[in-house]
Amino acid sequence: MDGHRLAEKRSLLLHRTVAARLRDDPEALEAVRARVAEWLRTGAVHVEYAGAWDEILARPLSQVCDAIVRDDERTRALRQSTPFAGILDARSRWAVWRAAGRHV
Repeated sequence: MDGHRLAEKRSLLLHRTVAARLRDDPEALEAVRARVAEWLRTGAVHVEYAGAWDEILARPLSQVCDAIVRDDERTRALRQSTPFAGILDARSRWAVWRAAGRHV
């Protein structure tokens, strides 16, 4: 598997883990929404991506969780500028990285 495809696989697995975390702790979604609002205010992330994330995050939690784990071209592109940094601790992130590498 090439490096790009492996990165996409890791990103998908990370977002699946994020979705599970959000289901366990729905209040964590507020920090993510605030981050995207900041992106829109400051232009830190291109408006196309920030706006798409803002649209997704405005949905009910179950729809947010479903949206972030889609494996389609648009969602793969969005995950390259994910607002979910900090939702998972380092141990969880490394576990996902190791798991992705084992399933190559």
